[in-house]
Amino acid sequence: MAEAGGKGWSGERSLRTGGKGNRMSRVYEVMFIVRPDVADEDVDKLIAGFTATITSGGGAVKTAEKMGRRKLAYTVRKFNDGNYVLLTIEADGAGVLELERRLRVTEQIIKFITVRMDEEEKRLAKVKALRGVRRSAMPAAVATPAAAEAAPVAPAAAVEAAAPETVAQSEATEAVQASA
Repeated sequence: MAEAGGKGWSGERSLRTGGKGNRMSRVYEVMFIVRPDVADEDVDKLIAGFTATITSGGGAVKTAEKMGRRKLAYTVRKFNDGNYVLLTIEADGAGVLELERRLRVTEQIIKFITVRMDEEEKRLAKVKALRGVRRSAMPAAVATPAAAEAAPVAPAAAVEAAAPETVAQSEATEAVQASA
């Protein structure tokens, strides 16, 4: 609880975060739309300015991709199209907040969005790992039907003589192997 002497949440917060040296750098995608009447040279200057903002804040710009002029889905600030730019950056929260502040006050930017990508990359890596496990188990299941095809074919009379339960059981077994 907060004491009357002025120590309160601020002291507790610095203990929880471990001080100022505990900055977590994350990966973000920042897409912004530049007004269509802005020249390409000015768009390059904007990108350079935003890159400088990130690097001065201790972050790094991984990629800067100019996606070109595209039509907007709806009118934004009386514009129907704009120049799209995608920045992939690695920065801490303070750097991203400063970048967003600058995007908000820059007159040439008509819209922007920032998406944190490290969680998405983790999720995709997990899905790929699960698929890899499934694929490594799959060749054994695939080898069984291949071995069955390589075996001599039984006469049709022997297949017809098999009990219906046996055929149903073998179909169920094949279905389970195929789903694995």
